[in-house]
Amino acid sequence: MRIDILTILPGLLEGPFSESILKRAQERGLLELNIHNIRDYSTNKHKKVDATQYGGGAGMVMTIQPIADLIDKLQSEREYDEIIFMTPDGEVLDQEMSNDISLKGNIIILCGHYKGIDERIREHYITREISIGSFVLTGGELAACVVVDSVVRLIPGVINDETSALTDSFQDNLLSPPVYTKPSDYNGMKVPDVLLSGNFAKIDKWREQKAIERTKKRRPDLLGND
Repeated sequence: MRIDILTILPGLLEGPFSESILKRAQERGLLELNIHNIRDYSTNKHKKVDATQYGGGAGMVMTIQPIADLIDKLQSEREYDEIIFMTPDGEVLDQEMSNDISLKGNIIILCGHYKGIDERIREHYITREISIGSFVLTGGELAACVVVDSVVRLIPGVINDETSALTDSFQDNLLSPPVYTKPSDYNGMKVPDVLLSGNFAKIDKWREQKAIERTKKRRPDLLGND
């Protein structure tokens, strides 16, 4: 997978993208991650990428020229499956969306700032708009990191135990069941006996029951009308 991130704050992304699973994916050749500074494509002599909005109103707007020129350049070099814009009014990210994006080959993620981007970019370039929740961040960079992490961990070979990602919360519209590890008894706090029984059929049934119970209690919306 190739991911191109378009941003005015490239330094904000360098740390998260050089650690943990994202670092491993790049080292294994499973992910090509490129960060592009939108300011580098501005024709303004001061490399400005924002201007006041037509019609008046508070706040600045990211201008069309540098974003359009950058996307045009990237599209002239390869075909992209998605051009994603990170925005609070986009479709809220969920596991199904991450699963879908993980199957793509090349994607662009545009990080917004200020009051947003010129609407013509959204109308003529963007294929998908994503939000990570009903709140506003200073910019789209941190949200982009969340999307990239949630997607890349699903690529086969990124996680050493590939079955782990398939049993995460939300993969089957259920939250994950409780998990335990050594020691089995810590100051009188014990691991459920069934997990120590070696009876994997019973363990699977227990985990399914606990997942349903936890989902009903914490996220009943995931169960629909059941």
